[in-house]
Amino acid sequence: MTDKTMTPEDVVSRLRSGMTLGIGGWGSRRKPMALVRALLRSDITDLTMIAYGGPDVGLLAAAGRIRKLVTAFVTLDSIPLEPHFRAARQSGALELTEVDEAMFMWGLHAAANRLPFLPVRAGLGSDVMRVNPGLRTVTSPYADGETFVAMPALRMDAALVHVNRADRLGNGQYLGPDPYFDDLFCEAADAAYVSCEEIVAGFGDAPLPTLLVKRHAVTGVVETPNGAHFTSCVPDYGRDEAFQKLYATTPWPRFAERFLSGGDEKSYQSAVQSWQEEGR
Repeated sequence: MTDKTMTPEDVVSRLRSGMTLGIGGWGSRRKPMALVRALLRSDITDLTMIAYGGPDVGLLAAAGRIRKLVTAFVTLDSIPLEPHFRAARQSGALELTEVDEAMFMWGLHAAANRLPFLPVRAGLGSDVMRVNPGLRTVTSPYADGETFVAMPALRMDAALVHVNRADRLGNGQYLGPDPYFDDLFCEAADAAYVSCEEIVAGFGDAPLPTLLVKRHAVTGVVETPNGAHFTSCVPDYGRDEAFQKLYATTPWPRFAERFLSGGDEKSYQSAVQSWQEEGR
């Protein structure tokens, strides 16, 4: 068995400008933020990004790293629309492919199964087809003759996800209420990197459905306590709503200088702690 443990910097060293990068989680929930911050400390740019978007999209968009975004939404949950994504979209700084949530899911399924597309009903009768003129429909070859959207596979060069626990072999466990399709992101990518709150020696009698991420689909594992901050990682911690509000209302250069200008994840965590001790 191979020990797949890495640092955030090890992960980023394997990424390149121009890649198609998938990021797991959902909105402002269980995002691999420590890995996103490590990416921001690099000079990697021109990314095609695939995500149920949250502050991962916002941070990379504000830093000018995204060329194209494929998403179903970009939200901070308690703040409905991610402000840095909105600014980038309104200024035309990135190309956008926006699809229905179910279409996005089936695009992940198609990629995970190495299929070029999957037929889906989602999107029919909506403006999805109008705003995405490249989408095509297919007709069932059977007696029903039904028409479906042909949702293209969402293949990725690499995927980043965050889970509560993982072992050194690459098996990952989520303990919260929802898997957020992180397993599909890993299986849909050529390489997958899993950050976690804690690396464990074993999972004991954990219910099998919580052992979501399988080692065969994982390239590297990174232990990053509080690594989803400021998004939630239930039950380890909830979303840091006060810090998220600060992020959403502070001009990007000022936020980046205070919290993202350090040389590593420890610098970020220290900056957040200092802000908290100042009484916010």
